[in-house]
Amino acid sequence: MNIQAVEPLKPFDFVLFGGTGDLSMRKLLPALYFRHCSGQLPEQGRIIATARAQMSKEEFKEMLNTSSRIHIDENDFSASQWSSFLERIEYLAFDATVQDEYQQLQAMLAGFEDRIRVFYLSTAPAIFMPICDGLRACGLVTEHSRVALEKPLGRDLPTAEAINDQLASVFKEEQIFRIDHYLGKETVQNLMALRFGNVLFEPLWRRERISDVQITIAEKLGVEGRGGFYDQTGALRDMVQNHLLQLLVILAMEPPVSDAPDAVRDEKIKVLRALKPLIGKEAIENTVRGQYKAGAYAEGPVPGYLENEDIPDDSMTETYVALRAEIGSWRWEGIPFYLRTGKRLTDKVTEIVLNFRKVPHTIYDTADGFSLPNQLIIRLQPEESIKLRIYVKAWGDDMHLQPVHLDLDFNDVFKKRQMIAYERLLLDIIRGNPTLFMRRDEVAAAWEWIDPIRQAWDDYAQPPKQYTAGTWGPSKANVLISQDELSWNEE
Repeated sequence: MNIQAVEPLKPFDFVLFGGTGDLSMRKLLPALYFRHCSGQLPEQGRIIATARAQMSKEEFKEMLNTSSRIHIDENDFSASQWSSFLERIEYLAFDATVQDEYQQLQAMLAGFEDRIRVFYLSTAPAIFMPICDGLRACGLVTEHSRVALEKPLGRDLPTAEAINDQLASVFKEEQIFRIDHYLGKETVQNLMALRFGNVLFEPLWRRERISDVQITIAEKLGVEGRGGFYDQTGALRDMVQNHLLQLLVILAMEPPVSDAPDAVRDEKIKVLRALKPLIGKEAIENTVRGQYKAGAYAEGPVPGYLENEDIPDDSMTETYVALRAEIGSWRWEGIPFYLRTGKRLTDKVTEIVLNFRKVPHTIYDTADGFSLPNQLIIRLQPEESIKLRIYVKAWGDDMHLQPVHLDLDFNDVFKKRQMIAYERLLLDIIRGNPTLFMRRDEVAAAWEWIDPIRQAWDDYAQPPKQYTAGTWGPSKANVLISQDELSWNEE
């Protein structure tokens, strides 16, 4: 097992609400295990999992052996390290909605007031405030405390602001860490390095050189047992409001004056505020709303969205969104940004594509007539890579050009285990570094842009377009992008 060693952290107590939940088992606890293996977690670094389930500490550890251990690759697993990691873990069974029960947590944290305290809310948003009230009532919020929240943060601007008002009544803004796990991915951070660490790209990163930008987050999975949650959320809230917009703002932001947290976040908020609103009929004309029906993959047939037992037969919830956005700024005026996301699509892929403008005059023949532009493809998953498509002379007597890719595969370059997104994010929470987390005004600006789209769908009674599972989505999405004489990158 090749675990990268990094600077150790200060002593901390990491209190994980929702400790028996799926996210804790799949992502959070494995991420902490990897940091334990690196030697980065101090000896005085406790992990306190809490949940309603009545079980002992030893029973909880047995649960980790069966439900969390399976999410760690065999090549990255060490029995001795796992055993020592489990020694860090405490379990506390109590109802987070009952204030009196916080006295158990108070007793467990007593005497460690000088430690960093992280309260990680891996719970439904409905109990964010009861948890914060319980922590405040028992005097558990110290100057060294942080609170971390998973999305979704509200259903719209008013509900998001209500949650943020409640948080602000207990924690200072600098103590609040709103998570979008995409920002912890290595390739997202490399996007900033690519732009701001290399003189090569800055002269090209603008409207004069780029014709269009496409951002895709495609999933092969359906709702997979999350139908009750998903039907109340939909792709616009679940993916566009956070993941896709976060990728867009990092891609489009101006160079910050430094890598200081607020210097970066100040530039991100400017992009959100510069997004041209999609309101009323304009929202209908520039968005596509879809819902998958039964289809098939090589592995076999899959049911449609409405065939899930916890989905109403008349559900209008979208499982797919495509949209065309523009940014009103000197750098990007007039350049279309195409965003799309969906479930049950052809393949699982997250990528950013920048298509450059064609050469104004060519003196060479090509096999494709220069129909393929120079193109930068930044792929986040399943494999993380950067590809640059250029034209070169094909071997032979004739001066004939053909497109080729300059391909950087991060797994080939870096011969060590790649940190998963939550490792980086959990480290930054403990450190108190908010760079990769959303500031309150950023959350509000994202909802301000998203809410009119949802309102237009309701006002114009726009039902989702049906698409077959295993395809790239509704045909109308192709019509949307073809209006700019473009097509989606689906190589």
